[in-house]
Amino acid sequence: MTQRLIYVVGPSGAGKDSVLVRLRETWGTTHAVHWARRTITREAHAGSEAHESVSEIDFSRLLKQKAFALHWQANGLFYGVRQSELSPLYQGHCVFVNGSRGHLDRLLAAFPEASVVHITASAEVLRMRLRLRQRETEQDIEKRLARKINTVWPKNTLLIQNDSSLDAAVQALRLGLEVKFFAS
Repeated sequence: MTQRLIYVVGPSGAGKDSVLVRLRETWGTTHAVHWARRTITREAHAGSEAHESVSEIDFSRLLKQKAFALHWQANGLFYGVRQSELSPLYQGHCVFVNGSRGHLDRLLAAFPEASVVHITASAEVLRMRLRLRQRETEQDIEKRLARKINTVWPKNTLLIQNDSSLDAAVQALRLGLEVKFFAS
């Protein structure tokens, strides 16, 4: 298989992390794959993404050292993907990156052949999931839902509507990846 960067994006509450975790658990060995670990200025919480947690000062230091291949700011946090997390691309592996819609233009400028997966859900489902997380006030949730990102989706974008079960979303993603990105 040729190298492939799969950049996964979606609004808060779409279930992106859950879908990626379940996909990773059930991936198998069909394609050589690496799941890029992000560096985030957020404490690690049980049940959330297994990321490298750093302070804003440490993130700034890493940024100055050019440790990140990708980096962005969203929702008051800083996110980065270290250079080493993308090195499997150059060994012919597929690399999944949990990314940001707001960073998509910069990602595609750096990696024009990247494939994009957009995981989303209806406003009602997003609102319900954000409330269940209990991380934000009702006002903050409404601000998130009102946030519009003007994105021109590349032609190779795979859209996953995650309004029902986690298994249904993972199955749709797996099928979409096989048909759209991995078909011979």
